[in-house]
Amino acid sequence: MSINIGVLLSGSGTTLENLLGYIARGELDGAIQCVVSSRKDAFGLERARRNAIPAIAVPKKEYGDWQAFNDAIWRELDAYNLDLIVLAGFMSKLAVPEKFVNRIMNVHPALIPAFCGKGMYGHHVHEAVIDYGAKISGVTVHFVDEEYDHGPIILQECVPVLDTDTPDSLAERVQAKERELYPKAIQLFAEGRLRVDGRKVYVL
Repeated sequence: MSINIGVLLSGSGTTLENLLGYIARGELDGAIQCVVSSRKDAFGLERARRNAIPAIAVPKKEYGDWQAFNDAIWRELDAYNLDLIVLAGFMSKLAVPEKFVNRIMNVHPALIPAFCGKGMYGHHVHEAVIDYGAKISGVTVHFVDEEYDHGPIILQECVPVLDTDTPDSLAERVQAKERELYPKAIQLFAEGRLRVDGRKVYVL
């Protein structure tokens, strides 16, 4: 069945663009109902407008504390009948209401539980992987809870770390894998094929 998706972002919206491509090609059974950004100047909002999707800015810096910011985010999301929330480069911890437990997804550019947690995002991750001397990195798609990079893991795939890698070259390979794996996980959700039991996610 087709699901209603809300997207949260803070930046350029390349993940949003990728998902829209999958939907347009009939490879993802979903419709993006709204895009909410934690920054007014996020280019992802412009991408949403170009695709006639409601684009809403909830600037984090305009709220006195984390709870007030999260309340404002959820006020916007609650205006839509959403089945799934997708984090697409959303640079803030998100409060998870009871009704959205195991209905919020994120993608992380490493193999959780390695190279994850607060401050581990974007190039910080790839720099840490290379500095540590790891031979593999990868991509993790997981459900979101109220700790950074902590919720139940849905899918993971590996990417080799080459001796010649820079953070940029490693990022390119990781992002290419992200563009495949994230839509795959969302499609499994749309097909009702994910069952969560504690920390384990079973693909039916």
